[in-house]
Amino acid sequence: MLFDSSVRKELARTFGATLVVILTIVLTMFLIRTIGQAASGAVAPRDVVLLLGYIALGHLPTMLALSLFVAVVLSLGRMYRDSEMSIWFASGVGLSRFVKPVLRAVWPVLLVVGLLLLFAWPWGNRNSLELRERYQQRSDLSRVAPGVFQTSSDGRRVFFVERDAREGDDATAARNVFILHRADHAESVTSARGGRLEQNGADHFLVLERGQRNEANLRTGEHALSSFDTYRVLASERAVREAGARPPRATATLDLVRSPTPRHQGELAWRLGLLFGAANLVLLGVGLAATNPRRASNWNLLFALLAFAIYYNLVNLSQAWVATERVSLAGALLSVHGGAFALALGLLWWRDHAAVMQMPWHRRRTGQAAAAAGV
Repeated sequence: MLFDSSVRKELARTFGATLVVILTIVLTMFLIRTIGQAASGAVAPRDVVLLLGYIALGHLPTMLALSLFVAVVLSLGRMYRDSEMSIWFASGVGLSRFVKPVLRAVWPVLLVVGLLLLFAWPWGNRNSLELRERYQQRSDLSRVAPGVFQTSSDGRRVFFVERDAREGDDATAARNVFILHRADHAESVTSARGGRLEQNGADHFLVLERGQRNEANLRTGEHALSSFDTYRVLASERAVREAGARPPRATATLDLVRSPTPRHQGELAWRLGLLFGAANLVLLGVGLAATNPRRASNWNLLFALLAFAIYYNLVNLSQAWVATERVSLAGALLSVHGGAFALALGLLWWRDHAAVMQMPWHRRRTGQAAAAAGV
């Protein structure tokens, strides 16, 4: 009982401190990147804090898994350096005996990681995409500003309007409207005496009145001139097009299961893989924490971070393999995470039996040294 409680308390303290440090570093990096996106016009400046919250919530499972892994390595490594492990080993407690208290301490965090991956990750990505799309849609409409030439967010349209003083405070009405539109192999210039903004459901239109349209084919050099009484221009085309193609990372987990396309299977492999990886990393951390207290340098934490980087890249690689139909979902999970689980168990077995396996060799070498000294 004393053994279990001491291990859990040590692990809880180290996990809390590690999580605070990792959250501070990662959130600072995301804040700098989000502010840069706001400065470049990709997101609204007033949505920076909200967008940062969605991004942090989406990446919280990875930070929790890394914090657990580092906490296990640091806690057990500290016990090795302070010779506490030697006392436990002399009392008949093997390294595999540490797995039970460690798992009892980390299972709530693993449960939170699973819930975040299955529910919070797609919800945060979906809201983040909606924030960006709404801002881009508002941005295209706000570019239709009176008195100045403005370019749309995709760079294909140039707008110029003048406010219609006869409409009073109605900001949606304008006069002397000019629109230059560039396509792949065509260019058109549309001018009108008046115009107004209208909303039809989720679509926003710029309705032009009493004007003409001059369209030129850049390949053949042909020109077409037409006049109109009323002409409607879709002002939120890019936002509507993006809303129809939502990426798999913003799709709910149940929808991924119901629609087993290769891309959905790849996203499901990543979510389940990160959960399995968090559990395997805890077992790997127990084996990688071993260190020699007499050695001045301690490389176990560096090796542990390298192992985390390799494992995380393998999870991303398995997602790409499943999405491109190179391997199946079950095959990717079994090969990557089954192999990591077998490696963790093999490392624990080797740590437990290394001393026993080296005892005959150690005794033989000690006898040779004593004979050489004439003892």
